[in-house]
Amino acid sequence: MSILSKIKNRLRREEFFPSALGLVISPGYIIRRGLYIGVKSIAPKLTGRVLDFGCGSKPYESLFVNAESYVGVDIEISGHNHKLSKVDYFYDGKTLSFPDNTFDSVVSFEVVEHIFNIEEILFEIKRVLKANGTLLLTVPFAWDEHEAPYDFARYTSFGIRHILEKCGFEVIEARKTTTYVLAVCQIFIAYLTQYVRPKNRWLSKLFQIAIIFPLNILSFVLNSLLPKRYEYFCNSVVFAKRR
Repeated sequence: MSILSKIKNRLRREEFFPSALGLVISPGYIIRRGLYIGVKSIAPKLTGRVLDFGCGSKPYESLFVNAESYVGVDIEISGHNHKLSKVDYFYDGKTLSFPDNTFDSVVSFEVVEHIFNIEEILFEIKRVLKANGTLLLTVPFAWDEHEAPYDFARYTSFGIRHILEKCGFEVIEARKTTTYVLAVCQIFIAYLTQYVRPKNRWLSKLFQIAIIFPLNILSFVLNSLLPKRYEYFCNSVVFAKRR
């Protein structure tokens, strides 16, 4: 593997597995770090056959160390292309092509906000889960519209719990990935990245190092000094089981 390929792979890994390097190079470091920590803490609890619903590139597959198999399903037409995707099966947006009680667990990361018929899909996920099968999903709360026009919802911690319970799931654990302060800082950094950062490639890199990197550091300094509040946050990580 060439040095350039190694660098590209490392940068791609930083997007979902942020290290200290991400503080320097990633404008989404705060939100990605929170998601990574949340998913990593629960992933080892999932065993047997695992279905990744809306899998994309299967970014967190390596965290599921106790899974016997890891199958990815996605919809073919969405707000992003599948150039880097690792989809095993495509589905039609309504019906999963698996028999009842096929999987021990289903995972879904940053997907349900792109689903307009969420209750219908949750019942379909429940159908392919075995009795007492588990569901691990992440959903955004404070984030901008993306993958237009396929962005339909944001969920409070109460909202996603209500929908899951209505569809026959029992929430075992739910956590918020950031504090109020970190969420506000991340939104501000995202705004600067999207609308202020220069378009020129080299100026953009300079902006990242000179502006975004210090702001990433400042965000965690402020978070350590200010009161910890969680009424405003970036994402929820929810672990539930089929009732």
